[in-house]
Formats: sequence, structure tokens, C-alpha cells
Amino acid sequence: MNKILIVDDDRLVRLATVATLKRNGFAPFEASSGIQALEICKKEEPAAILLDLKMPDMDGIQTMKELRKAGINAPIIMITGYADVPTAVEAIKLGAYDFLTKPPQINDLVLTIQRAIEKYRLEQSVKQLDSSIESSLEWIFGRSKAMKTVIQQIRQVAWSDFSVVIQGETGTGKSLVAQMIHNLSKRTEKPFQAVDVGVIPETLIESELFGHEKGAFTGADKRRKGFFEIADTGTLFIDELENMPQYMQGKLLRAVEEKKIHPLGMTKPVSVDVRIIAATNMDIKQAVREKTFRQDLFYRLSEFFIHLPPLKDRIEDVPFLANKFFAKASMELNKQMQEIDDDALSLLMHYPWPGNVRELKNVIRRAVLLSEHDTVTKDDLEFMVDDRKEVGDNMPLIPLKELASLVVKDAEKKAIKRVLAITKGNKTKAASILSVDYKTLLTKIKEYNL
Repeated sequence: MNKILIVDDDRLVRLATVATLKRNGFAPFEASSGIQALEICKKEEPAAILLDLKMPDMDGIQTMKELRKAGINAPIIMITGYADVPTAVEAIKLGAYDFLTKPPQINDLVLTIQRAIEKYRLEQSVKQLDSSIESSLEWIFGRSKAMKTVIQQIRQVAWSDFSVVIQGETGTGKSLVAQMIHNLSKRTEKPFQAVDVGVIPETLIESELFGHEKGAFTGADKRRKGFFEIADTGTLFIDELENMPQYMQGKLLRAVEEKKIHPLGMTKPVSVDVRIIAATNMDIKQAVREKTFRQDLFYRLSEFFIHLPPLKDRIEDVPFLANKFFAKASMELNKQMQEIDDDALSLLMHYPWPGNVRELKNVIRRAVLLSEHDTVTKDDLEFMVDDRKEVGDNMPLIPLKELASLVVKDAEKKAIKRVLAITKGNKTKAASILSVDYKTLLTKIKEYNL
């Protein structure tokens, strides 16, 4: 039964109200003054409070303020005479749920109390859910000030249908942010489809995104849905947005604005309802300024913009993330590990993490694998020091077998970078000049973060 506190200096009013509430399934108790109400609320937790506006010593307004100061958040319903209605309205502005005039009608009184309790409990449930969501997101992304800002942005944008652009270095967790936005959205039960533009040959991007009809081109032996149709009613996550060819940028803009796609070989457009989340590891705004990315498409996709900071800019997250990955790696490798010691954590804290969170995860997994004890020590992280001496502080941490492979990789990276500059980013031409197939080139571009 819901406990209802009746605060009124008039004993007869209290008795009559108690009898009425009992008949309607409530558990009422009384206070003859605001001071007594405060004392009672320290011991009891009312589901709602009926508070007389006019009382000696401490009136209803002052009592309400003192109750709130004491941390008592139960909904308050003011009871007042007709002459004091303006004051009761002021009480609502200060946080009262509602007011009723004396003598309140029984049905109005019961209904108002029920609604006040329902609203309060709903608000409490939402607060608990928000707290749970925030804790979950902090567990995933970290607890630094920078990541709390990102978490707040995820929660702000998730329930809307805004298109989102997520910008951050490789390994910062852009795809995970996109997945969390979808999971917290009203489309959570609908498809989440990811597409990496960087690994699709330019000649196939249109077909992959929009689909094609049978016979649309050589080899199109049946009707095939593209990613837009597969993600219909849900979310389409476009990774490596910066690799979208110029000719496709206009078609993508048209699809997003019209909510219709034109599969290759089909005469009629297909309607789609898709929320777009895009990710890029480059300064997309700079690309707009340099006119390598369409300004109108950028503004259409970036209704909401999230910047993911690199791990080196939120180094306070390293111990938390390291211990989380440590626990996961221990379970994965079926090893009875206890902790990462202070010296090892110090080494992790002073590393620049060019490969970001992904690199940290790999380092911890490798350390757990190498450790011959139940604790990861500085000695278990010697490979970090050795690799940095060989490859330099600014290269991502990659397990290497021999120095020769480093020389080859460095030469490949420089050659690909130079040819891409010559061809102005045309990967088809670059693959031809380098005498490698298109897919191999894309793999190496991704590997070298070019």
C-alpha cells in the first residue's frame, strides 16, 4: 500500500482525509506541522505528500523547500483555499506536483495522488536507467572527462534520427560508438548494417550500396539488395567515409535526402528508411575545404558530429581500460591471472599509443599470453620497449619477426603514399602503376593508415 503523508494543522481535516484515503486503498499517516513532517520523513518514505498551504510557524511553501533540502523527493500536492490559488500556482513553479482546493472532491483527490505517484515512479525508473546506461558506457569507453563528453553526446543523439559523423584516429572505437548509438535508439530492434567503403573497389561501390537488378551488368545473374535495402528501417554505418569516390558522393546525397535509392538496372526507385552514421579517420572538414569531399553531403551527414579523442589525449583511461582487457584476456586464454602491477601500469601510462585503444588491447592480450606468473609485470611488456627501439615511437606497435620485414613495410608505405599523391587518390590507377591487384592495395592502405 502506498504511504501518503497528510500535513495539516487542522485535526478534523486530517482525520477526514485519513478516512477517505484508507477507503481508497492508501496507507495514510499524519503531521500537524511542517516541522513534524520533516521529522516523520526522516523515518518514513511517503509515496506522496498532501501539504496544506496555510499553516502557522512554517507554511506550505517553506515546508516544501525544507523537505527538498532534506532530500525528500516524493511528489507534493498542495491543498489550498480558493483565495490562495495564485500562491498554489507559484508552489507548482517551485516543484509541487499539483494543487487542489478545499475541500477536495474525493475522485479528484484519489486520481491526483495516483497520477503523482505514477509520474514520480516513472521519473525514478528513468533516472535509474540513465545511471545504468551511463555506467555501462563508461565501462565500454572509459571514465576520463573527454570520454564522459563523448558518452553524453551518444546519449543525446541516440534517440533522435539525426545522421551522425564520428571522427577519430584508427583504433579509437568509432564502430563501437556507432553500434552504441544504434543500440540506444528507437531502431534498436531493427537492422544495423556496417559497410567499409575503403575495401570496396570503386567500380562496385554503387552496386554494393544500392543493389542491382538481374542483367544490370556482366555477372549480375540475379536481383541483389544493396546495403541501403538491407538496413531498411534500421541503421547504416558507413566506415571510412573519406574514401567515398566523388561520383558516388552526389548519389549518396540524393539517396539520403530523397529516402529513395536507384538500384542499377531498375527503372523505378526503391523507398528506404535508413539512419546514416558515418565514420572517418581524417579531418573531414579539411577535406571539405580542399574540395575533395562535397560540402553539401558533409552538412547533410553531420547533423550531429562526434570527435573521438586519441588515447594519448586521455591517458587517465589507460589503467581502467588495461585492467578491463586484462580480465577479458585472462578468461579468453584460460589463465588464472591476478593483476597488472604498478611498474607495468606506469610503463603503459608513459607510452604514446599511436594505435589507440585497439593497440592497448593487443598489448595486454600479448602480455597475458607471455606472462609465466599470475601478475603482468614490466618484464612481460619488454616487447613494447624492444619494438619501440626498432620502429620508433611514432609507429603503431606491431609484432615483428625480423628487421628485414620492417624495411620492406617502410618501403611499401612510402611507395604507395607517393603513387597515391601522383594519381590524386585514384586507387585504381595506383594499383595499376604498382602492379598489384586493387584489393591488395586497399588492404595495404588500411594497414599503413594512409
